[in-house]
Amino acid sequence: MRDATITLCLLSAVLTARGEFVMDRSVMSEKYWAVWNDEAQARIDADIEKYRKADAVVELEAPAGTVVKVEQLSHAFFFGAHIFNFNQLGKTEWNERYKELYGTLFNSATVAFYWRTLERYPYAPRFAEAYEDTEEYWNREYARDPVGPMHKAHWRRPAPDPVVGFCKTRGVRIHGHPLVWGNNAWHTPTWLWEDFCPADEKFALEQATGVKVPTRDWRLPMGVKDMARDRNERVWADAWSAIYAKLSEAEIAALVPSFVKAQNLFYEKRIREIAERYGSRVDSWDVVNESATDWANGARRTWPAGESAAVNTLPLTKSHYGVMPANYAYNGLVLARKHMKPDAWLNLNEYNMSAFPGQIKDLQAHGADFDVVGSQMHLFNPKESASIARGEFSDEARDKVTPEGIAMTMAEVAAASGGKPIHLSEITITAPDMTPQGQMVQAIIMRNCYRAWFAVREMNGITWWNVVDNCGAPGEPSISGLFTRDMKPKTAYYAMDDLINCEWKTHLEVKAKGEEEGRQVVAFRGFRGTYRLTWTDAAGATHTKLVDLK
Repeated sequence: MRDATITLCLLSAVLTARGEFVMDRSVMSEKYWAVWNDEAQARIDADIEKYRKADAVVELEAPAGTVVKVEQLSHAFFFGAHIFNFNQLGKTEWNERYKELYGTLFNSATVAFYWRTLERYPYAPRFAEAYEDTEEYWNREYARDPVGPMHKAHWRRPAPDPVVGFCKTRGVRIHGHPLVWGNNAWHTPTWLWEDFCPADEKFALEQATGVKVPTRDWRLPMGVKDMARDRNERVWADAWSAIYAKLSEAEIAALVPSFVKAQNLFYEKRIREIAERYGSRVDSWDVVNESATDWANGARRTWPAGESAAVNTLPLTKSHYGVMPANYAYNGLVLARKHMKPDAWLNLNEYNMSAFPGQIKDLQAHGADFDVVGSQMHLFNPKESASIARGEFSDEARDKVTPEGIAMTMAEVAAASGGKPIHLSEITITAPDMTPQGQMVQAIIMRNCYRAWFAVREMNGITWWNVVDNCGAPGEPSISGLFTRDMKPKTAYYAMDDLINCEWKTHLEVKAKGEEEGRQVVAFRGFRGTYRLTWTDAAGATHTKLVDLK
């Protein structure tokens, strides 16, 4: 059966002009392959067979012996990527290649809902497309200056309406990211502090601590290579750290009561407005993003001892991002469940895998309600990828990109949540360099990790982060994409396409057979998803039947 599948895959590659992926094992050391050995690969194959496939018995009106073509049309598993560069690449042909990936390679798209750029001014969220969001605008800006557009405030932050509409036309699942995040560079709007903490309260805080919280501005550059925002973020965080050292949560809140009230009101307003506009169109949400570090640093102290989390005795959380609403992770989940449609999947998303299992247990112990746990994996440093190719794994890399490390990490997250689905929500794997060998290293690391993740029982989806080179956030590598900046496919693209559209897609020919009570059925085993069964009757007429294999 495997030989027949390979033949069909190669034929598919020719018919669709996809390049065939041929692995060059020599770019990885023997030490690397000793870790990713035949025994480990066999275990992964066995778990993929066990958890990702199912048996189907389908009744047909076809005589026994009729040959039935079984063709998988779509996956139940989510293979995604963010779609932050929608219409922003600078040339229509590049944008079209980018958009064509959604619905062919990716069946899920993560759509940007970052508060800072979505609502640059209070009470004025930019849900709808304006001229500055159009392809014409971005193409014009790139024609003027090939670098300048990447420094604009709304780079990688398209208005949601056209992106959501596009995904709907392509039958692509939509994942919103994020609703609640403490990050003051990427997410929290600057006007929340500047406009809704009165001058007298700011002065009182400064007098009590000797610390002045700096003025911040959403118009600070958001560009790929401009680190001004990061410097500003450090100044902001340093100011709050100094305040934390001098005052308790209650003392801070007593000095800035208007701000504390405004924070809570605006967080709920934001979630409610997004739910009202997108509740029937967006399938899942990263409700709370990257909050486990706060939990590990002591934010969990805001739980009242021996009481429900709904009973809050402290007014705010000393977040490492800057002051946040008390129990903001818990309360964000409560607000999302209150306002989102009942069948929306609520995700808790995190990169800090050492703290995350403890936070998951703590939130659930206090009654938090969420559906999916989101786990990130980033290899940002090209040197780290080169080290992995040599078989030299740091402790962190060993947990991220070895079969045993992946299995252990995912098992810990699954156990903490009681077996909730896991979404690999943000994946970055950087090439060591842009040589053919460097691209092959990226492709092999990606392929092995995807196979190991796909084999995890609780896994429901994997989302690649930056699809295109040099389109990441400040500090992220410029060569972590599946495509070059001018939308030429890299080796990792062919490797991913080979997995998703070939190795993990079932195409068979089987014969109908008779069953008890005169039924005619077709039986097959395949990857979970939607199938089209096609056969021809004795008169030459073609028949089809759609089947969902769950």
